[in-house]
Amino acid sequence: MEYISTRNNQKNFTFKDVFLKGLADDGGLFVPKSIKSFSKEDLNQLKILSYNDLAAEIIYPFIGDFMSKDELISTISKSYSNFRSNDVVKISNLGNLKVLELFHGPTLAFKDIAMQLIGNFYQYHLGHDQKKINIIVATSGDTGAAAIDALKGKDNLNVFVLHPNNRISPVQRKLMTIHEDSNVFNIAIDGNFDDCQNLVKAMFSDEKFSKKINMSGVNSINWARIIAQAVYYFYAYFKVGNGQTISFSVPTGNFGDIYAGYLAKKLGLPIDKLIVATNKNDILHRAISGGDYSQKKVKETNTPSMDIQIASNFERLLYDVKDCNSEVTKDVMSKIKNNKYKIDKNDLDKIKKNFISEMLDENETLEIIKIINDENQIIVDPHTAVGIGAVRKLGLENNCVVLSTAHPCKFPKAIEDAISKTENLPDSLKYVNDRKEKFEVLSNDIEKVKKYVMNSI
Repeated sequence: MEYISTRNNQKNFTFKDVFLKGLADDGGLFVPKSIKSFSKEDLNQLKILSYNDLAAEIIYPFIGDFMSKDELISTISKSYSNFRSNDVVKISNLGNLKVLELFHGPTLAFKDIAMQLIGNFYQYHLGHDQKKINIIVATSGDTGAAAIDALKGKDNLNVFVLHPNNRISPVQRKLMTIHEDSNVFNIAIDGNFDDCQNLVKAMFSDEKFSKKINMSGVNSINWARIIAQAVYYFYAYFKVGNGQTISFSVPTGNFGDIYAGYLAKKLGLPIDKLIVATNKNDILHRAISGGDYSQKKVKETNTPSMDIQIASNFERLLYDVKDCNSEVTKDVMSKIKNNKYKIDKNDLDKIKKNFISEMLDENETLEIIKIINDENQIIVDPHTAVGIGAVRKLGLENNCVVLSTAHPCKFPKAIEDAISKTENLPDSLKYVNDRKEKFEVLSNDIEKVKKYVMNSI
């Protein structure tokens, strides 16, 4: 399969290029040049497979130049061997509503599902090419821990994680900062997630710097994460779809997890609507409901992983909406950078064929946690609560699956505020409370961050 950049579709790339580079040199995101969807007959064959076998069938067409299918099957098995669920994910019931639990990996968040696979992709690559790789990633809370767990201790590889200082939950931070591996570097940036993300993008865009350190990235812009996450949409559909179209509600800030659902739909999965569920940092809700894609100041909330105003993966959708015209997409992204873009009605109509959106504020989020606990004796994390609340507001509980993106123990304050209880860490992770943390606090200054990276490698 060949890939192109959303800002230049005249130059072709392999999956290996796309995986290792993460972001194109022109600032665009990589997408397949073309996608072949599964037929109904194909779907009938896929629905009987285990999660691991399903993952192999969906992922292999995208990476065939990178490793053999047998090597992929082995890599998938290795990646998911340490999950607490034999099927990687679980589905639970909330009345008519289904909840897809994605937090059974080592760091209690959906990011593990893609990141464990990516970690082993790097290990496979480094087995063939010994040139040292420096991975730099921004996190709003969960990506960093998942990346570190997947990459710690690996030879010929360093991982630098930028998180917004004092703007993630203590549990989220500790899951990143307690590791003593010599290839792990945590950086707390005095700013918000968008600042962290912009620093990473600036380092990628600095071609001299990125090539000098052999830089790679594992943020949700990395196409490998998108294809890994598309798998659980198929798995959930085969478990609950009953041959009908179903909708998915996805709590999202960077648009990566829900874009994976959009990819699943493009691959032929019978998805009706993809529900974009946001907190009061609602740029995606404003964009999808009325075309307003103006960035506002990021507000701190009880759903910190969605405290984002720059939804990087939205560029991939805009590329499709603009009929895969990379020059037009490049112009749109320039307007977005200058905060001067509004989605026109024709493009908005295209978006609304696949997407619908809703927003919950902090009080509504806490109320949903309380209601779900009262009605079902189940505790959900605040991000999952936003996904559930969006469905309830839209009246779409039937034939709908909510993606549960994190374990509630990662957000003790929100749970305490909602139901006056605390949800404990699983026994296997209780050790994090006693470990010493290690991280560096830096100002939001690209030169200082680059200097720190250079001095660390």
